[in-house]
Order: sequence, then structure tokens, then C-alpha cells
Amino acid sequence: MSVDITADRDVGGAIVTPPRRRRRFPRALAWVVVTPFAAWAVARVAGLERGALVTQIMTGTPYVAAGSLLPVVLAALARNRAVTAVALVTAAALGSSVLPRALGSSEAAAGTPLRVLTLNMLFGGAEPEPVTALVRRLRPDVLSTQELTAEMVEKLDAAGLRELLPYRLLAPDHGASGSGLYARYPLDPLEGMFRPVGHNMPAATIVLPGVKPVEVVDVHPYPPLEEHVREWTEALEAFPPAVPDRIRILAGDFNASLDHAAMRRFLSRGYVDSADRAGQGLTPTWPANERIPPLITIDHVVVDQRVKVNEVSVHTVPGTDHRAVFADLRLPVS
Repeated sequence: MSVDITADRDVGGAIVTPPRRRRRFPRALAWVVVTPFAAWAVARVAGLERGALVTQIMTGTPYVAAGSLLPVVLAALARNRAVTAVALVTAAALGSSVLPRALGSSEAAAGTPLRVLTLNMLFGGAEPEPVTALVRRLRPDVLSTQELTAEMVEKLDAAGLRELLPYRLLAPDHGASGSGLYARYPLDPLEGMFRPVGHNMPAATIVLPGVKPVEVVDVHPYPPLEEHVREWTEALEAFPPAVPDRIRILAGDFNASLDHAAMRRFLSRGYVDSADRAGQGLTPTWPANERIPPLITIDHVVVDQRVKVNEVSVHTVPGTDHRAVFADLRLPVS
């Protein structure tokens, strides 16, 4: 009688599963992704923008800064130290250029209040009643207007602006050239402070009770399009530097963002962007009332570094493609 001695035995040996290889993101493709971001960071930090196209797209730096996190992730997946290092430096450079505008700095609100509102009227197309309602609600001491036409002046007065801001220094015109300053307090025209390059840019001294006169400039250079890049740069360079014996405020449509080297050079001459200081520097102002939301920040209230910024807000006005910028300022004690 035969016995099957293998029936009760376990089969020997062990099942070995081969290790899975983690797929790496292709190193060459990682370099392809990180290189444009790195080039943008170099151009932004070093102020290397040249020509109309690069100058215009430089306003997109906040979006590029947000996107620069993608190369960091892809470089990590590629497990390449060189790509990762470049991606990290790129993201840090772009982030440090952009993030401070959203943080702002806390400032004491002591000092004499001065409220400034600026609005581009889009060839006089802004609806006068909402403009007047905004002035009535915010109670600015100064309203700086761009693209102001003679017809718009009449419509604003008919809507009640004259009662709210009775003093004015106006240079209305057809198209984009017209500008004008409206004020709650007397305005004295300023001549020869600088050589305006671009549209009409009236300047005046506003006399507030109890403080020294403040100089206000209505800003509107040409946009940096093909035929106007040189004039746009010259306009920003022509603005006067801050001086110790007076306070100067420039408000309007600069057609420039803080990512433009020419704008930063202007600010370095003793000024600060009020929205940047208030943590609102990334709030876009153009294009408004369009199918796409506002994308870039080119409207500013620029102030002497000694001026405190209490609050900054941005407001959409029907009939114009620019949003209004309101700055509640505190002037230094004389």
C-alpha cells in the first residue's frame, strides 16, 4: 500500500514581489518648464523689460509668481537638485516681489486727514450719478479725474458734484487727453513743477485748514504701446522727486504697475504707493465692467513717504473700464 507523503506538506519557498520603480518626471521637461519662470524672475528683479510687448506683459507678474510653484513641484518629482534649486530661487524671487503688496504695514492714524479719490472716466463715458454718489459716500477732499471731457464736466455738475467739490482745476479735452482736479478746499494752480509727457496733467496746491499747502498732481501718461513706450518712460522719469519742505501727492492712471522698473524708479525718489502700504497693492483696477474681471493694477494714489495711509479701497463705477481708487491719508504734523 503506497502512501502519498506530500499531501500534508506545505509547499516551500516565498513569493517575492519585485519593487516598483517610482516614475520620475523627465528631467529635460522639468528644465523646459522652469526656464521661462526663471527668465521672468530675472527680468522682473533686474528691471530688464524692453520694448512694448515685454513692458505690457510685465503687469502679469503676480500671476506668474503664483504659477512659479508648479516648477517647484515638477522639479521635486524629477528629483534633480539643480532644477529644484533654480525653481526654488525663482519662486522666492517672484514671491518676494509680489507678496508684500498684499501684507501692508500697520500705521498710526495720527495726523491731518486728506482723502483722495482718482478715476479714469473712459473718454467721458462714466455715469455721472454713480460718480457723484461715490463722492458723496467717500467724502474725498480731492478728486483726480482722467479722460475728462467738457460734456462730462457738465454732466457731473448737473449730478451735484459742484456742491460737493466746489473748487476745481480742469483741463477737459476730447478723447483720452482731458483731465481735471476737483477739491473741497481752494486750489492754486502750479506751473513749472515738471514737464508733463502724455495727456493733460494739471497740478495744484490744495490749502487745508491748519496745515501747510499740499501739492497734488493729476497723473495720466500715455500707455506703453508700440509708439508710446519712450514717452511713457519719459513721463515717469519727469515726475518731480519728493522734497523735505512740502508734501506732494500724485494720483491717477499711471498706465504702470509696481512690476515696471520705471514705476519703481519713480517711487524710489521719496514716494510710496498707498495701496501697497495698506495691503491692497494686488487689487486690480483694469479692465472693469468687461466680460473678464479686472486683471492688472495701473491706477494709483502715490504719496510722500512721510504720509500715513489709514485706508485704501477700490470701487467699480459704471460706464468706465477703470476702477476708482480711494486713499484715506494722514498728513504729517508740520
